[in-house]
Amino acid sequence: MNEPGSVPGRQPCSTGIWRTTMSIRLSQSVPKTRSRFSRRTFLRVSTAVAGTALFHRPLILSGAEPGSTAANSKLNVALVGCGGQGRGVMRGLISRGANLAALCDPDQAMIDKARSDTANAGGEAAKAYEDYRRLLDDASSFDAVLVGTPDHWHAPLCKAFMQAGKHVYCEKPLTHSVAEARELRELARTSTVVTQMGNQGSASASLRRCTEVIQAGALGQVHAIYHWGIGVTASEGSPEGEDPIPQGFNWDLWVGPSAMRPFKKDVYHPARWRAWFDFGNGGLADFCCHAMNLPMRALDLGYPEKIVINMLDGVQLADKAAVEYHFPARGDLPPVILYWQGNGKPSADVLQPLIDVYGDKVPDGLLVVGEKGCIYTSHWNTGGLIRLQGEPRPSDVLRHDATKEIPQTLPRTDDHGLEWIDACRGQGKTFSDFDLGGKLTEIGLAGVVGIRAGKSLEWDGEKMEATNAPEAARFIRTEHRTNWLT
Repeated sequence: MNEPGSVPGRQPCSTGIWRTTMSIRLSQSVPKTRSRFSRRTFLRVSTAVAGTALFHRPLILSGAEPGSTAANSKLNVALVGCGGQGRGVMRGLISRGANLAALCDPDQAMIDKARSDTANAGGEAAKAYEDYRRLLDDASSFDAVLVGTPDHWHAPLCKAFMQAGKHVYCEKPLTHSVAEARELRELARTSTVVTQMGNQGSASASLRRCTEVIQAGALGQVHAIYHWGIGVTASEGSPEGEDPIPQGFNWDLWVGPSAMRPFKKDVYHPARWRAWFDFGNGGLADFCCHAMNLPMRALDLGYPEKIVINMLDGVQLADKAAVEYHFPARGDLPPVILYWQGNGKPSADVLQPLIDVYGDKVPDGLLVVGEKGCIYTSHWNTGGLIRLQGEPRPSDVLRHDATKEIPQTLPRTDDHGLEWIDACRGQGKTFSDFDLGGKLTEIGLAGVVGIRAGKSLEWDGEKMEATNAPEAARFIRTEHRTNWLT
């Protein structure tokens, strides 16, 4: 039985400072389509300024001793998971100087598409593998891997390649379960390889500047964060029936560590797996590592102590956020609630600082609300706008007059993939390594645990336990078929 929690009363600071704001016309400085970039479009857009090296990490070159560095060498990358997202990220890495060394996918059709996409950049010559274990047998032929598979394969692949001494870039979310994320975090802390999770907004100058501005206190105390425009859940079980498996597709390997089920055409593969809990975790898992990135960094959020699920039988309750993450006070920082709206938008009262500009067509995104103002970004935490108390309209956080004196404390980069490549070459470090990416994934997937358990959770993040719901343990640590694991 679902136990929906009530939405606490809105803090006066969340809305009161906007009530007297005069109506405004849409400013040319506020774009109408800021949140409409596709993920593939976003990968092609450089949004940050020149990079800054912090410290050196080793590049393990083919045939080289661990610890050796080669700042001018090509990074040989194996693409594991040749679907659309993996291919898009790989093209970006190639454009930044990486070399495509190998292609690996259980579906020959995906390998063929990857070859076509990279035909002018070494794709035709790259050796192809159906099974990642055969790729590991040829470990001397590559330095690093890009993991672009469905979520259920992320953790096993990352673990296997990290233990083989390979640098790893993995798409988000980092893992398919909370426990897997913790395991990869711990492995990353003791490993010498370079890791980066693919929440590409991390590279944007906007996210990094928003973090600096919030940490400097420009918004005052922050009590509430709102995210809307991305659905939440997925489906249990599997549909009835079975279809012939296409030639060249190893369905058993694609299912891999998850529970076996019959193949159904156009149900799971390609690109539909996220709607099924055995392979993905729905929209919340898909975008938590993007949208929660800024608030987790800027507000030093640890684990939530309570996760409120406002859903009944998988359906979001009217006029409530689907999931609420209740974070405790941190030092002199107050408690804060992150409302994951899912379907629909927050109330007009909450959105007033944006309605003044956008009317009833406020684009989807993230809103951080403080006592002195608010910051609004896209789902990826890019394109940040800030509006302080008494100001007539939001303005670009990179050019806001009142925040010009706030010092830059974070490094900048030209590109998320380039940052990883440079770190693999021993030049700087990554901004979204597996320790940080794993924490983001743990927090986001804790909400998925509540959704699947059908109840609100008292959450002990350190122990990875729902103290009021022992029955939720099976969603925190999932069982694996072992025949496809190393």
